[in-house]
Amino acid sequence: MAEQELSILTLNCWGLKFVSKNRRDRVVAIANELSRTEEYDIVTLQELWVYSDFEYVRESVASYLPYAKFFYSGALGAGLAIFSRFPIIATEIQPYSLNGAPIDVAGGDWFVGKAAASVIIIHPELGEVQIFNTHLYAKGGEDGPEHNRAHRLVNAWEFAKLARRAAELGRYVIAAGDFNSIPTTLPMTVIREHAGLVDSWLVTHPFSNTPSDVTPSPQEAIDDFGVTADSPINTYSAGKGLDATARKFCGKRLDYIFYRQPHSSNPGILPVLHCKESRVVFTHEVPGTTFSFSDHFGLKSVLQIQTPGALPSANDITFPSDSQTAAWSTQSSEPSEISNACITTMVQALTSCYRFSKTRAQKELALFVLCVMLLITTAVASTWFPYPWLNPIFIVFTVFLSWLGTTMLYEGFVYGQWECNALMNMVEELEVFKQGLELHSGRRR
Repeated sequence: MAEQELSILTLNCWGLKFVSKNRRDRVVAIANELSRTEEYDIVTLQELWVYSDFEYVRESVASYLPYAKFFYSGALGAGLAIFSRFPIIATEIQPYSLNGAPIDVAGGDWFVGKAAASVIIIHPELGEVQIFNTHLYAKGGEDGPEHNRAHRLVNAWEFAKLARRAAELGRYVIAAGDFNSIPTTLPMTVIREHAGLVDSWLVTHPFSNTPSDVTPSPQEAIDDFGVTADSPINTYSAGKGLDATARKFCGKRLDYIFYRQPHSSNPGILPVLHCKESRVVFTHEVPGTTFSFSDHFGLKSVLQIQTPGALPSANDITFPSDSQTAAWSTQSSEPSEISNACITTMVQALTSCYRFSKTRAQKELALFVLCVMLLITTAVASTWFPYPWLNPIFIVFTVFLSWLGTTMLYEGFVYGQWECNALMNMVEELEVFKQGLELHSGRRR
């Protein structure tokens, strides 16, 4: 691990207690694999929910990744952890304002408190580097209107602001995690454009986003297109019912490693990060078993630190394609700006979700009122029950109505107002931001 390179790994461990198959065996295998290779400087893990699992991984890699942080959020924890070869001098976690609904117990996003976690490390060449690790809201898929993914859009905007702010404070930024979005979707566009982040995979695989009518083989999808989830090669995805996008492309690219330069008035004197290698890892089965390390594959990227005036070695010289040149050109320290069209689409999506949320909340509150009326009616009618054996049925029915009414009151009033206020805040924030962009653009003209 040369000081002129940073080797980074991101992996969704699928470590849900009592739910994930072979959880403990897989966590042990992941820890053993990391300790065996000792090839990473930074490791970001998602869905590492159980603290004892984190402790096991931390002890396994402590010889070369002595600094680690486990993050807490929500009722059940964020499931995020960062391991570093370099000293950690600050940590932070920012829960996203919207993470699904509390009534969606099966999804669970609201209970775990999806968040953006980060640490600041001190690197001998780069100085302060802020490492982000995140896991965006899961539901929404790739089909249908964008308002179906409104919560993920909120996550993406809030994450992009954090990454951009870190760069504006003069830090290098590395952002990794499970973004639950394929590259062409609006949340990823928001993150790339507003935060000015460079997708490490696209730097080394510039034609990866090029549309194609030819379905790749499962191995080609991994090697050429960076598929990390829903791959037929993964034992937990094989045979599972997948959506049209995953079937067509033999999986999805949901896991990313981004990076960017710090904002500086004199960027020419700063070292420059450039991705020299990016590949999907942890694609084989756990040794001695018939199951994969996780339901996701991992992603590894090696960032080269190019000091001002340094020339690349002969082995590193390549002739970039036009798309590579375009990708490299985004590695500026100057702030990038999100397009007006993107902002307009976001506002439309969030406004649509706001209307849907309002309507849903009204229906839930109406159901609460109905439950109260039924409880009163049942209580009055119980005095005329002719048979004693009806009493247990009455008790069960009353308990059910009480639970349903309380749930609908919380879901319709407390959460309904919460969601609508968060959506309206973001809509107004985007409208003000758009006006600011137009004002700056008018001044430049």
